[in-house]
Amino acid sequence: MKNTKKAGALMLTLCLSVGLVSGCEADSAENGQDGQHVHEAGHAAQGHDPFKVQRSEAEWKQILSKEAFYVLRQEGTEKAFSGRYDSNKKDGVYYCAGCGNPIFDSKHKFDSGTGWPSFYKPISSERVGTKSDNKFFMERTEVHCARCGGHLGHIFDDGPKPTGLRYCLNSVSLNFKGRAEAPPPLLK
Repeated sequence: MKNTKKAGALMLTLCLSVGLVSGCEADSAENGQDGQHVHEAGHAAQGHDPFKVQRSEAEWKQILSKEAFYVLRQEGTEKAFSGRYDSNKKDGVYYCAGCGNPIFDSKHKFDSGTGWPSFYKPISSERVGTKSDNKFFMERTEVHCARCGGHLGHIFDDGPKPTGLRYCLNSVSLNFKGRAEAPPPLLK
């Protein structure tokens, strides 16, 4: 099972690195084929948006760059090795680019070789949510910001100890601040 998932992750990495899948992801998101939101506690959001930060599509388009909107709000994926944080080795905290929620600490970052920033755990499980993602004939787990619902990336079970997880994220869905820098403001 683990080798099948690794093969699927490798196939997806290869497809995404050449941009074959990105248009399909946008089409799926626009058509509402995104599945049901399931949060860390296992509660499904049925018929209401459970996120503290809520914006209309027009408001998100004003706040976010075109690429950030595509990834965070339409569940897109940036091309492998194109993001600004894949090789970032600075000490600090990664925040959701949509709302400023502190999500990942650089102490938990590792080089996965996939072309996307990877972490073996979030700052706290309450900072992220997950949902099933069965697009592209694969069974994956999407990870999103628990505060605004912004799509961050996916979780795989081929990460390092102690968790064995790999949170494979899009750089455009994150903002980084060094420990001495002021964090970005939280959106209300």
